[in-house]
Amino acid sequence: MITDLKQSWPAPTNPKPVIIVGAGGIVRDAHLPAYAKAGIPVKGVTDIDAGRAASLASDFGLSQTYATLEEAVADNGTEAIYDIATPPHVIAGIVEKLPEGAAALIQKPMGADQAQAREIRDICRTRNLKSAINFQLRFSPMMMAVKDAVGRGLLGDLLEIEVHLNIYTPWQIFPFLIPMKRVEIAVHSIHYLDTIRAIAGNPKGVFARSMNDPRAADFAQTRTSVILDYGERLRGLMSINHNHQCGRKFQSAWFRFEGTEGAMMVKLGVCYDYPNGEADELWFCRSGGEWEQVPLEGSWFIDAFMGTMRNVQRFAAGEDPSLYVSTEDAYETMALVEACFRSMETPAVALELD
Repeated sequence: MITDLKQSWPAPTNPKPVIIVGAGGIVRDAHLPAYAKAGIPVKGVTDIDAGRAASLASDFGLSQTYATLEEAVADNGTEAIYDIATPPHVIAGIVEKLPEGAAALIQKPMGADQAQAREIRDICRTRNLKSAINFQLRFSPMMMAVKDAVGRGLLGDLLEIEVHLNIYTPWQIFPFLIPMKRVEIAVHSIHYLDTIRAIAGNPKGVFARSMNDPRAADFAQTRTSVILDYGERLRGLMSINHNHQCGRKFQSAWFRFEGTEGAMMVKLGVCYDYPNGEADELWFCRSGGEWEQVPLEGSWFIDAFMGTMRNVQRFAAGEDPSLYVSTEDAYETMALVEACFRSMETPAVALELD
C-alpha cells in the first residue's frame, strides 16, 4: 500500500493575520473553520452588510469589524493577508484598493468571464500583489496525492483523465445562480478543469456542450460534456449530470487517472447527498494488480482551504518560491473555461446523408 504520497501543504512558520473581505456562506462554512484547524490567525472582517460582518465576527471571535475595505487597509497595510470572498464581478474593484505589494487570496472564479479575469490579472501585475485564486480542489489531500503519484511516475505515462458525475444537486439552495447565464461550467466544473490543468497542463483545445435540464429549469445549465484535446496520447473528458433523481444506487462522482503502469480513482465525496456529503476516497492499482485504498489525511472540504492559505502565507514570507495557483496560472484556467463557452457556439460536424 502507498502511504507516502504528499497530501498537504506545509504550514507557514509565522503566519500573518488574515482580513476577511466578504462575510458570506463560504467563509463561514469553509474558510474560517479551515484557518482555525490550521492555526492561522484571523484578525477581522469587512462586508457591505455590516450586520453580516458583525455576526461572523461574533460567531468566530474576530477582534475587528471594519465598515469599509479602505478602513481595513488603513489599519493593516501589507501586514495582513487579504482573503477576498466576494461575487466575481466586484473582485477587480477590490484588488485595486489593496496596498501595493500586499498578499491576497481571491475566491474563485477569477471574475465572471475571461475579460474580467484579464482585468484582475493586470491589476495584480500593476500593483505587484502576491495574489492567488482559491481553486482549492487541487489542494485537496486526494488531488495532491494524485499529482505526486503522477509526478513520481507511479502511473507510467498518463493516458486517460476522466471525470464522471451522475448525481443529484439541490440547485434550489442556490437561488443567486438563477439569473446567471453561465452556471455549471463557470461555478462547478471549473474546479475539475483547473485540477486537470494542474496535473496535465493546458490542452491544445476543447470541445464542449453545457445545457439546461427541465428538472432544474430555472438554471441556465446543469449538464455538461467536455472533451479536452491533448493530442494523440492523452485522452481527457468530462461527463457531468447534476439531475439524477433515481436514488443513490447508480450515482457517481469520480475522477479516473490511468497510465501505462497503473490507475487511480478519486471519489468526490462532497457531491453525494449535497450538502451533507460522504467521505472522499482515493484508490490505486498497478497494472495487473489489485485495487488498494490509499488512506487520506483529510477531505476537500475543509482541508483544501488550509492549503490555499498556507501557500499564500508561505509565499508572502519567502518560504515558498511560487504560488501554486497564482493569478497568472488561474487566468489560464479562466481561458480554458472561456474556450468551453466559445465551443458551445460552434456547430457540430453535420452528418452527410446523401
